[in-house]
Amino acid sequence: MNRSTSIYTGHGNLRTPFFMPDATRGLVKLLTSSELEKSGTEAIVVNTYHLLLQPGVNIINKMGGIHKFINWDRPILSDSGGFQIFSLIHSHPGMGKIEDDKVIFKSPLNGQEITFTPEKSIQIQFDLDVDMMVCLDDCPRNNVNSQDLKKSVQRTILWAQKCRSEYDKQIKKRGIKENERPLLFAVIQGGKDRKMREYCAKELIDIGFDGYGFGAMPTDSQGKFNTKLLHYTANLIPDNGLKFCLGVGNPEDIVKSSQMGWDMFDCIIPTREGRHGKLFEFTGKPLASKDFYRSLNIKNNKFTMDSNSINNMSEIKNLQEYTRSYLHHLFKIKDSLGYRLASLNNLEFYNNIIKEI
Repeated sequence: MNRSTSIYTGHGNLRTPFFMPDATRGLVKLLTSSELEKSGTEAIVVNTYHLLLQPGVNIINKMGGIHKFINWDRPILSDSGGFQIFSLIHSHPGMGKIEDDKVIFKSPLNGQEITFTPEKSIQIQFDLDVDMMVCLDDCPRNNVNSQDLKKSVQRTILWAQKCRSEYDKQIKKRGIKENERPLLFAVIQGGKDRKMREYCAKELIDIGFDGYGFGAMPTDSQGKFNTKLLHYTANLIPDNGLKFCLGVGNPEDIVKSSQMGWDMFDCIIPTREGRHGKLFEFTGKPLASKDFYRSLNIKNNKFTMDSNSINNMSEIKNLQEYTRSYLHHLFKIKDSLGYRLASLNNLEFYNNIIKEI
């Protein structure tokens, strides 16, 4: 069931479904704001954790907020940064600890000890002046045991309550009108345990948010897309709530997820793969088919003398005019122009998927 609805934000309206490239540290790597617009990008995701570390929220706040700081006048969603903090701590236990009311971690930049709470996460996101924000949640590892999974869900619910309370306080404190407020999302955790996911979803819905996200990795222990669990979780969210499929994903996974009712997507795949020489292109077959697209490794020697344009169907002039032979050459000499062109190609491809949906 593909859904279509409108989201109203202070920096423009969005029609669901939509895809957001990750501008983790305030940029989509190598690309300017105008290039993002040319690719059809309507919204981006920044990361609270990384911006807290560099350049610091105070600097961004004094520069007029994240939109002015990065020269992007379209909608921005800020991730809470919880996933990055927990990845840091799970990978390096000496770098911090997770408690019921806060997370204490050491900055990987200078070792400074930082206390991060649900309330602080919301305060920072308001200071960034984003259009959509996400509650701090406890994101467990895929192989977590049932006892720790239960703790993760309980902590996620507790933190969502704290985030909602702080959000309401900030709205009142800052005098933000109802039609100007940022949207607030909570994240449904529970791993592969359906009962835990159902419990988490019910508790979060009772608190009340604009939308709800899929928490944890969207893949199983073998790295396969967990279609059944994504479908189950989507059905837990009421139809009047936005459905945010965090971290998804591959082109075929976005198509599948949109059919389940998911509205919003974000991931690093199009730009990351582009920087590694992988280009996505349509085959001309409908999205419902398994082979509606193919990927090309532009570093392959078969492109050495390929005079075809990078993408003759593109609306971006450079992708029409530069040849695949030239792009192959750029990757051979490791010039950043090649990484930029490939990233642009893939972002436009992803946005065209959304248009087709």
